[in-house]
Amino acid sequence: MNLSGVAAALHARLPELAGKMASRIRSEVDAYQDEALISLESLRESCAANAELALKHLDREDPAEAEAARETGRARAQQGVPLADTLRAYRIGSELLWTEIVVEARTRPDVPDGLLVSESAKFWALFGRYAEAVAVTYRETAAELTSRGLARRSALVEALFTGIIAEGTLWEAARELGLPEQGPFAVAVAEAAAPGEEPLAGAEAALRGADVPSAWRLLPDQQLALVALPSGRSEDACLRVLRQSRARVGFSPRFASLRDAPQALRFARLALAGLPGAGPGVARFDDNPLAMVVAAAPAEAAHLVEVTLRPVLDLPAAERSRLLRTLEQWFASGGSADATAASLFVHPNTVRYRLRRVEELTGRLLSDPRATADIGAALQAVGGALQAVGGARDFDSRSRGS
Repeated sequence: MNLSGVAAALHARLPELAGKMASRIRSEVDAYQDEALISLESLRESCAANAELALKHLDREDPAEAEAARETGRARAQQGVPLADTLRAYRIGSELLWTEIVVEARTRPDVPDGLLVSESAKFWALFGRYAEAVAVTYRETAAELTSRGLARRSALVEALFTGIIAEGTLWEAARELGLPEQGPFAVAVAEAAAPGEEPLAGAEAALRGADVPSAWRLLPDQQLALVALPSGRSEDACLRVLRQSRARVGFSPRFASLRDAPQALRFARLALAGLPGAGPGVARFDDNPLAMVVAAAPAEAAHLVEVTLRPVLDLPAAERSRLLRTLEQWFASGGSADATAASLFVHPNTVRYRLRRVEELTGRLLSDPRATADIGAALQAVGGALQAVGGARDFDSRSRGS
């Protein structure tokens, strides 16, 4: 004995049942109340398919095919309905269907209570299997959609950074990436410790929490971020997040239009290349534009060193180091001999003597603004080269082409 007669009677009323199920779900689950998200007609069709699936099971021993349940999971993931709401709606529909089964069975004297009890256990076991099918398919679809979305976002960011995106579609790219159409924007570039590693992992979420929209691209050796700066506090918030990451980061100047993203990326990479030391830090291009210009033209910078500081570099290592260090501190202190002396723990007259020694060797007076500019730029080039290769003699060889 089974409930095949009950199933046949309810199957004949399937459109009515589906309508009741859809109305109940729509009234009790908020996510299903948006007609633009899920139309009432499509919800009825889904309810009818799942009810038919369950009714077929009432007159057979083996579970029916779960495709209708899987289709429900697939459709809701594509529509963006939360999984919790999807499963709640599935439970509401199943409860209503079982109530209708019981009501119909009570009208039939040939259906004993014992049969209803045993079929109840089977029905809810079946519900569990189908709910699992809904959830599994939902998660698989959501993961696929997320993967596609991330791939498309990454491709759009790459198109902006390479400048291959058409002017007329910039606003479309901005909208899809969640960025404003107009700036200011900035670009951040972080150095990866290993291929594919995210040096700024978690930064996107942190920026979102600070109301700073961003779009990201991961390369084998770097992680790139295109950041919108919608308010006066946005840049400070962005820099704070970047510093908390404990990565090595270069940060571009602000720019107004997304079409300038390729140039901003170049500036950010120059800032990263000019970041001193080997530890974490954030280098803003605008903090030291001269160093960025020197980094952008290594061959020209090497020639500038050759014609400006060669006599100093040819000195024995100890004297060369003293003079270069004194020059660095003198420039850093704004040309103050007293401040330079304090930072080096020497007498101001010692500083003045060393500066005169530099003037004698180079034939350039530090009181001459043009000569000072030349020496300052050459000093920037020497500093970058020493950091890169580990010593002045190595730089000597590179600048001479040996």
